[in-house]
Amino acid sequence: MQIVESLSALREIVQSWRKTGQTIAFVPTMGNLHAGHLRLVEEAKKLSGRVVVSIFVNPSQFCAGEDYHAYPRTPLEDEEKLLSAGADLLFMPEASEVYPIPSLTSVEVGGISEDLCGKFRPGHFRGVATVVSKLFNMVQPDVAVFGEKDYQQLAIIRRMVADLNFPISIVGVPTMREGNGLAMSSRNAYLSEDEKRNAAILFQSLLAAKTSLEAGDRNYPKIEATQTEALVNAGFKPDYFSIRRVDLGLPKTNDQELVILVAAWLGRARLVDNLRVKAST
Repeated sequence: MQIVESLSALREIVQSWRKTGQTIAFVPTMGNLHAGHLRLVEEAKKLSGRVVVSIFVNPSQFCAGEDYHAYPRTPLEDEEKLLSAGADLLFMPEASEVYPIPSLTSVEVGGISEDLCGKFRPGHFRGVATVVSKLFNMVQPDVAVFGEKDYQQLAIIRRMVADLNFPISIVGVPTMREGNGLAMSSRNAYLSEDEKRNAAILFQSLLAAKTSLEAGDRNYPKIEATQTEALVNAGFKPDYFSIRRVDLGLPKTNDQELVILVAAWLGRARLVDNLRVKAST
């Protein structure tokens, strides 16, 4: 596995692959890698001849007072994991490489960026869309692989790619979970052992809502309120518990393809999860 920090070195390697007709898959990450990230690399290897992984803790997607400086960084461990997973190239740029001059340009996807997590983290998705578009231009992959845990983020990236005509296929990979159902996340490192055990209730709330929907319950506000109350009683501080159409629009009573989304604080960790459901007719 080759490791580079500069855009010029990245492009030199990628261009050499292109000259031999190889295709490129890209997995963007912020590091502190876990089994869920490695699953993305596995899927990328199935889709393309070469796999590029980036590790970049993007300052522009952290809101005021968030954990940019405290965000867990484990570069040596990450390198070992990616080597074992079979990644071909690790791109680890400094912030000055990604944002070399004061930037006057940003990318923002309207509508779906403004609700749910966007409501509680103003500017977050602008930072995500901007850095992902920059990384896409740097790597110029044929396919990019993302986890489905961050459902809203994935929807935003898909829309950005469609709107800006990026010649890139976006592939989502199902969420990997701990044994108790907790979605794998780098921020789980903030949880104490007791909190990790308690965090299983988040997934249980999604399953309970899924059961109600599959049984034909269409009282969405009641389901949301019931599960929000359950989370509060379990010690969480929910930002939202929301039932949506798969396009993130508000559901109607005859919608069948739905997604349940939740974001809630437990101690220092803001946990995000979702579950797709086909509701009963």
